[in-house]
Amino acid sequence: MAVRLTILGSGSGGNAALLETDDTRVLVDAGFSGRQLRLRLATLGRSPESLTAILITHEHTDHIQGLTGLADKLGIPVYCNRPTKDAIAWTTKTEFRWNIFATGVSFDIGDITVDTFSIPHDAQEPVGYLLRTVAGNVGFLTDLGHVTKLVTERVRPAHALVLETNYDVKMLQNCPHRPWSLKQRILGRQGHLSNEAAADCAQVIMSDTLRHLYLGHLSRQCNTPDLALHVIQTRLQQIGATHCQANLTSQSTPNSTLTL
Repeated sequence: MAVRLTILGSGSGGNAALLETDDTRVLVDAGFSGRQLRLRLATLGRSPESLTAILITHEHTDHIQGLTGLADKLGIPVYCNRPTKDAIAWTTKTEFRWNIFATGVSFDIGDITVDTFSIPHDAQEPVGYLLRTVAGNVGFLTDLGHVTKLVTERVRPAHALVLETNYDVKMLQNCPHRPWSLKQRILGRQGHLSNEAAADCAQVIMSDTLRHLYLGHLSRQCNTPDLALHVIQTRLQQIGATHCQANLTSQSTPNSTLTL
């Protein structure tokens, strides 16, 4: 069975990824406009009409802005926990085809098993995912302020992992465009992961089976792709994880499709 992962885009302005088997296509977050998601899916020869479901990590705009243009118009099932559902419904004034789960449970969408777990971020009840397939497991850690023991335990079985590398600490501290209150939020334990914190996470969860690491949610103002990649690659070399490939993601274009 072919299992394919495509990061449709990742950054502070939007996040979405597609995991597909022969029978099931799941969108993880819908953080671009409906039009943009349709265009990005079209580069793969896919359309929103072919989606089985949309999984939502949390209610922030860069993860849900395409829901109204896709899920509402096409009736695509939306999976999230109840606090996230309530926040989305309040923001969008829309009732989707909700499929509500309790954080921490596992459930099936077609031939994909979805493990859910709590992550620390300043949203109502944000979650991380481990999507299990017969060909391999894909983890999603898109927005989190620090890495808990629960997080490391739940994503350690991943063969591919989308890991937030949001900012460089010095660039954030020196950024003239952000007020100190926002910097404190980002640096806080409910904020986002720095490059070094992401490298620490990668080191803790590293296994012989983790082959692909996608560096996601890079800040345009407080990080650079070269810097993020250097920090992660250096750490992988230091711990002898030469089997694991670090891959940058882009806000503007989809990544090449990975076949597990």
